[in-house]
Amino acid sequence: MSVEVVMPQMGESITEGTVSKWLKSVGDKIDKDEAILEISTDKVDAEVPSPGGGVLLEIRHQEGETVEVGTVLAVIGEEGEAAAPRDPQSKMDHESEAAPMDDQPEPVAEEEIPTPEILTKTASASGDPSTIPANTAANKPNGDVSPSGAAAEVVMPQMGESITEGTVSKWLKAVGESVDKDEPLLEISTDKVDAEVPSPAAGKLLEIKVNEGETVEIGSVLALVGAEGSAVSSARPEPARSVEKEAAAPPAAMPEPVAKTAAAAAGTNGDSSIDELRRTRSSPLVRRIAEEHGIDITRISGSGISGRVTKSDIMSFIETGAALRPEDLLVGRSGSAAAPAPASAGSSAKAPVVSAPSAGDKVEKMSVMRKKIAEHMTMSKQTSAHVTSVYEIDMTGVAKFREANKAGFQSRYGTKLTYMPFIFQAVTNALRKFPIVNAQVSGENIVYKGDINLGMAVALDWGLIVPVIKRADRLSLSGLALAANDLADRARAKKLNPDEVAEGTFTITNPGVFGGLYGTPIINQPQVAILCVGAIEKRPRVLTTPDGDDYIAIRTMAYFALTYDHRIVDGADAERFLAFMKEYLEKGEFSL
Repeated sequence: MSVEVVMPQMGESITEGTVSKWLKSVGDKIDKDEAILEISTDKVDAEVPSPGGGVLLEIRHQEGETVEVGTVLAVIGEEGEAAAPRDPQSKMDHESEAAPMDDQPEPVAEEEIPTPEILTKTASASGDPSTIPANTAANKPNGDVSPSGAAAEVVMPQMGESITEGTVSKWLKAVGESVDKDEPLLEISTDKVDAEVPSPAAGKLLEIKVNEGETVEIGSVLALVGAEGSAVSSARPEPARSVEKEAAAPPAAMPEPVAKTAAAAAGTNGDSSIDELRRTRSSPLVRRIAEEHGIDITRISGSGISGRVTKSDIMSFIETGAALRPEDLLVGRSGSAAAPAPASAGSSAKAPVVSAPSAGDKVEKMSVMRKKIAEHMTMSKQTSAHVTSVYEIDMTGVAKFREANKAGFQSRYGTKLTYMPFIFQAVTNALRKFPIVNAQVSGENIVYKGDINLGMAVALDWGLIVPVIKRADRLSLSGLALAANDLADRARAKKLNPDEVAEGTFTITNPGVFGGLYGTPIINQPQVAILCVGAIEKRPRVLTTPDGDDYIAIRTMAYFALTYDHRIVDGADAERFLAFMKEYLEKGEFSL
């Protein structure tokens, strides 16, 4: 009996793969578990073993073809056996008799964060949506509306393990409009990334359940898409619960002593650990906000049930400035935070007085991204001791190498060779030599990061985003160029995944592309340094001949400004870092 070779599932976030190379030809004998082809995904390349022994009867997808997970790639059977008739809809499910689960290739072991995935389920037009089950066939975007008139639900997708909510920033379609399967239906914003949500089915938009500006939890139903001719629901259901309204009680006042609040909130004795208290007193969202702002949750009096710390509590805590005292960031040896100092009258920061808008003023609500940027930048300035050092670097050697190779690079890779990959390479080498600049502060500890993950600031029409080149020090000059261009292009198209804007260890920003000479950027917490690259331009410079004679020459120059956290990075460290970069770039010893 023949068995089918299918495109394996290489991780939760991977929905398709490309056949990169067939290792066997039709008619070749194959042993069970012998590699028969190679596949490529956006995460990993891997070999696919044979689910059974026999002869390769048929190859259904050629090299270079990209197919969905579960698609039949080939058929293996006994010598002389005819391949089964091809079913265009043939997909391997978990109950198929063709290839038992025990014979399926093992998934590649790789930690990854799920990419945006539109979870769909079939719901009766008259029934209420039920809780979305995890990892079921109903959650996969097949896009087909059932003949019974049921509609496909569009839900808030899971954008990463740490993301628990999202905001509907813009609807791209109106109720009653026709929509194709996979056509962008709306835009959503999270604290990590903006993304478009495609329609799970073709038809028309029957109902919008969540309006623009509303924030809802992952899995909440956003809209219904049904077949042409279906009636649009006239009744507006209860709006999806907004996470912003999680707490009914007013924001908490300044925190009480830890022992008292911890015991009251958790209903335990005073010996409970901080981690236990956090688990019992807060949601994952609240814990994430606390971690990002360096706040010990046990410092906050919770207004929720049994003293639970709500989102309103922690945001109020941040806004009052209570979290900005240095003692709030320190944890004692016993695991409990230092007792807070009593709040003095008038100590809370007050918002500046703004005059009422006049007739010619334009008032625009801040986007979710803009609000997050504001929060993060303010927190950074109040957390780190910012100091900036500036070097002028002669980029003439880089300019000559780039000019000589940019046409060939464009022809070979189909993308531009800019100055930034050269700078990235210089930075990665400098970070290896001076690991303190690739570190993070964790309480009273300094964490020296093993990987070098370069964040690159990308200016968008609607804000700023920092995609990350993971393990940049392991990439060649060409690899850095390709990675940077790809991330920048997808950032502007809102196609980034949450894991592609996370885990940065050092950030580079480039205002020079707009003509700026240099800047003093704000550190991207929890990192301890950020490099600002100014305009790369020709300027007169005084040089000296080997004989000691001075002369003026036209050179390609640029200013490099390093802003660093003076809590752990000394001025000497910053100077040595920049001096190393200067020497590396001015030597001009590069290879593609």
